[in-house]
Amino acid sequence: MQIQPVVQPEAQFKEQGEKSTHPPTRRDIRLLVLDIDGTIAGRSNEVSQPVREAIQRAKAAGVRVAIATGRMHRSAERFHHVIGADMPLCSYQGALIRDPVSQVTLKHWAMAWELAEDLLEKLRDYPLMVHLYIEDQLYLRELSPLSQSYAQRSQVPFQLFSAAQQGQRPTKVLAMSEDVDLIGQLLGSLRQQYSREQLYFTRSEPNFLEATHPAVNKGNAVRFLAEEVLGISADQVMAIGDGDNDIEMIQYAGIGVAMGNASAALLPHADWVAPSVDQDGVAAAIETFILS
Repeated sequence: MQIQPVVQPEAQFKEQGEKSTHPPTRRDIRLLVLDIDGTIAGRSNEVSQPVREAIQRAKAAGVRVAIATGRMHRSAERFHHVIGADMPLCSYQGALIRDPVSQVTLKHWAMAWELAEDLLEKLRDYPLMVHLYIEDQLYLRELSPLSQSYAQRSQVPFQLFSAAQQGQRPTKVLAMSEDVDLIGQLLGSLRQQYSREQLYFTRSEPNFLEATHPAVNKGNAVRFLAEEVLGISADQVMAIGDGDNDIEMIQYAGIGVAMGNASAALLPHADWVAPSVDQDGVAAAIETFILS
């Protein structure tokens, strides 16, 4: 792929042979899709003013803006409003696509309870904190400092999972551990135990293992927004992310940008590597591909 961006400080351009050999020019971008954690928000859990201003300038240039995140819908809504996104919000890795203004749900892929129950039993064999997400509610298998910290950062209430939730179809199952190596080993093991037609597994953070319906990934969610909602092609989409769970949307987008703090797994799929989140990499990418 032969994009020739104006390279920002500490940013890099990467070729991606699997992508279109005819990339869009800057003025062709009509949809900008952004991840939250590690992309528009860093440790502060806030969006910086330069990033907010760059997004507004992109909107003024006629570009629609959406968020695609592994977060719950209710946790991501704040960011949707802060950046002035004007497309439906894709949460839970794209398992739920809902308009935060009207609260109309466009798509919702939930896991079969039988598979979720089987997965929960397997996870009992490991020292993990396990969360279930049902109807945009957070349920904890047990209370722990790690789970409490997660709920506090997400700014959502939680309940303990009980018999009342048995049989309900979760939107997502999340397993957390401070042992990053354990999460990596478990991810590989579960991908062997379940087929791609049964469950989708990914990592949104090094210590987060997430399971969803097999049709779910951010790439499919972005494709839905672009092709079914806006009626545009992948070449007119720019996506920016930093984690393993951003791989599919970076692959789908005409211009896929990885943050400077991105995971090693994401970097080979990116067309361009922006500065890190602490250096307002999203603003640099918008300036390079949309506003220059």
